[in-house]
Amino acid sequence: MKIALLCLLAGTALALLFAFPANSAHAQQAYVGRYDVYAGFADIDSPMLGLNEHGFHLQAGINPRRWLSFGGDYSEGHGSQVLTPNLLPAATQATLNALLPQGYVLAVPTDAATQTFAFGPQLAFRHYAKVTLFLRPSLGALRERAVPHPTDQISTVIVFGIPTVPGLAPAGFKLDWTGFYGFGGGAEVAVSKHFGVRGQMDVVYNHPFNDILADGRWTYRYSVGPSFHFGRNVAAGGKKRR
Repeated sequence: MKIALLCLLAGTALALLFAFPANSAHAQQAYVGRYDVYAGFADIDSPMLGLNEHGFHLQAGINPRRWLSFGGDYSEGHGSQVLTPNLLPAATQATLNALLPQGYVLAVPTDAATQTFAFGPQLAFRHYAKVTLFLRPSLGALRERAVPHPTDQISTVIVFGIPTVPGLAPAGFKLDWTGFYGFGGGAEVAVSKHFGVRGQMDVVYNHPFNDILADGRWTYRYSVGPSFHFGRNVAAGGKKRR
């Protein structure tokens, strides 16, 4: 999915670039709207967990300068993974090894839903008329809800617990908030004055469910979709609307 997404972005960018006159590709952008809005498809991938989630990505920003913007960022994704003992802390693994029958392999299918919330600055390089490159820090909060689905009596006991054995998710689900940090960036190709196609990627570190997951993880978010620009022209010093 990630390869297909990146290929789609690259193909779209090349097709649009070849469609524009060569002498316009190197001209600086004449119009930079004060406001922009983006909505696209998102792929949120946490390889360490084997968790891949598909959803959507929303952004809204304000551009006080042609090279600087501030905005909010939200994404949501849904996917599934398999919870196995190697993801758990060493002490929990030792407890499970003492409880599980010999030869039994614990593997619990788990549905996950992830939301991300971020706000901050973004730097833009607008030297080319039809292409904008951008880079940003990725700092924010992640909300994750996981719902395990035990497949037999043993995994049911491990998940829900019994009086003598605490379960991993006695309520039937786990919900957690945690912070994340990393960086992101991408490119946008202008289709018209107020409309473009944007592709971007963020790489962040986070550690939700640190009571049952041994390690934090790197999460990759890939996104592609349309963007819309409006408001007074920042590139013209804000003296008139375009």
